[in-house]
Amino acid sequence: MDIKPVFIKLGGSLITDKTRPEMPRPGVISRLAAEVRQALDARPDAPLLLGHGSGSFGHWLGSRYGTRDGVRGREAWVGYAQVAATAARLNRIVTDAFLDAGVPVLALQPSASARCRDGVLVDLDTGPIRRALDERLVPLVWGDVALDEVRGGTIISTEEVFAYLVDALHPGRILLLGETAGVYGPEKNVIPLITPDSVREIAASLGGSRGMDVTGGMVGKVYQMLDLVRRRPGLWVHILSGGEPGLLTRALLDADVMTGTRITALGH
Repeated sequence: MDIKPVFIKLGGSLITDKTRPEMPRPGVISRLAAEVRQALDARPDAPLLLGHGSGSFGHWLGSRYGTRDGVRGREAWVGYAQVAATAARLNRIVTDAFLDAGVPVLALQPSASARCRDGVLVDLDTGPIRRALDERLVPLVWGDVALDEVRGGTIISTEEVFAYLVDALHPGRILLLGETAGVYGPEKNVIPLITPDSVREIAASLGGSRGMDVTGGMVGKVYQMLDLVRRRPGLWVHILSGGEPGLLTRALLDADVMTGTRITALGH
């Protein structure tokens, strides 16, 4: 891959109604798929990796069984299987919508190879993802369950999958699309830039996630992304609204789109 790939995450709160179990937003998913297709029409050789949250599918059952904190006992393992199944149901909806829009997504289930150690993702087979990118497909991953050496089992977020893949695939950008226009500051305004130095000033204003979320909400996302840009200073992350029609296409085609919140280690 000569061009650095772009990772795109469709937030669970964007593509589902997280206040109700297993409630997708098919219109939103189809629109976002069409926007990715428009970007690929303009730049057919641009490598993309797509991910999505589990929203009202995985988070409701994950919360009921406490899967994120560990899996012990028969009932918990049955719950683990059910969480995996419900997350896969949402993935089927997303996969079909993107294929219908002409985006050549290839769904690659993280739990098929993911291994964690006390909640930290330590192993994931990147071979199929690399091959998909080489063949100009769009690999599609999602928040999923994973076996864990310490906890038995756990849940890994899409951001955690992305964080693992950063070192293997060296993306130039990560786009995180959600319901909000970006990260809000103390005055309820969108913060245009967050760096490792500036985050202390706005830490108190970072909130959680509306609806059910077992993987950390906005606070977790911001700090996960800060860890990534510290590790790879050339990488930058863009948190922006998936609710604004056409914005995803613009962001894919123009890295200098200034709406939303950028997270970078470089300070500009």
